[in-house]
Amino acid sequence: MSFFSPKLGIDLGTTNVLVFVPKKGVVINEPSVVAVGKERGKFGKSKNKILAIGIEAKKMIGRTPDDIIAYRPMKDGVIADYRVTEAMLRYFIRKALGWNPFKPTVLVSVPAGVTSTEKRAVIEAAMKAGAKNAYVVKEPILAAIGAGIPIHEPMGRMVADIGGGTIDVAVISLGGIVASTSVKCAGNRLDRAIVDHVKKHYNLAIGDKTAEEIKIQVGAAVPMQEELTLPVKGSDLVSGLPRTVDISTNDIVQAMSRELREMTQAIRKVLQETPPELAADIIDNGIILTGGSSQLRQMPELVYRRTGVIAKLASDPYYCVARGTGIALKHLHTYQKSLFAKQ
Repeated sequence: MSFFSPKLGIDLGTTNVLVFVPKKGVVINEPSVVAVGKERGKFGKSKNKILAIGIEAKKMIGRTPDDIIAYRPMKDGVIADYRVTEAMLRYFIRKALGWNPFKPTVLVSVPAGVTSTEKRAVIEAAMKAGAKNAYVVKEPILAAIGAGIPIHEPMGRMVADIGGGTIDVAVISLGGIVASTSVKCAGNRLDRAIVDHVKKHYNLAIGDKTAEEIKIQVGAAVPMQEELTLPVKGSDLVSGLPRTVDISTNDIVQAMSRELREMTQAIRKVLQETPPELAADIIDNGIILTGGSSQLRQMPELVYRRTGVIAKLASDPYYCVARGTGIALKHLHTYQKSLFAKQ
């Protein structure tokens, strides 16, 4: 590795991309959204042209004319559109480095259940986007490092990283994963559940962006005695005209109940597969929750009710994986053996 090669840690999420630069911290936190326009090429063939990436592209969601599509090239934590993901990575790498003639060493997070083909796709996309070296590390490991958990100790630690596309649950001991699962049910699925619920119970059509807003403003994982309410604007499904309704917390808890059950089921499954000695450690240490969607109100309470094990929110849960990439980059030689899959 060249002495001059800059280093970048990328939390390549379904919903957001975070880029970590050592000594600077998180320098980019933008939506993983790309706006693509259809352009007429020679002989009337249509070809796709990338118009906007990140924040600018997210503003276009649900507001584009027919010839422009704003979409997410990552689905459930893995690459759904390879070419567009590569363009997105190139954009973020350039933006993070500014003017720098040296190619960076890039470390990218991937879900725990990722296949070797999916891993290779991420590495190839990073290399084609301008990386000198590219490594992939499983999200729960990075989340644990970023949450300040000493992963190299001979002690069972459990992390549940709840993002936009997946919930990644793992038991870590001696720097490796002992038991894990990755379930494609997380923040985005909660948003879809809210959209469906509002449509069914209020005859109102709302977009994913509004659903996310409802989840953040009034959502919770368990019913609350003191409910919050939010006026929600959308289109009446009968008249087609704009209408506003008031939506409360417990209504949203009910809307998301099936998805929340699936998420806690993933945690239970990993607990059931954990060897007894490590299970005893987890009872002592609790389950650490990381990721943006772990910030849903009362999430630790829900996990405790479903598993009987105390759950705690990591400090700054949203940034844990990105911070973990930074720490792993700093101690590249220490972590290289146990963590990296360099294809």
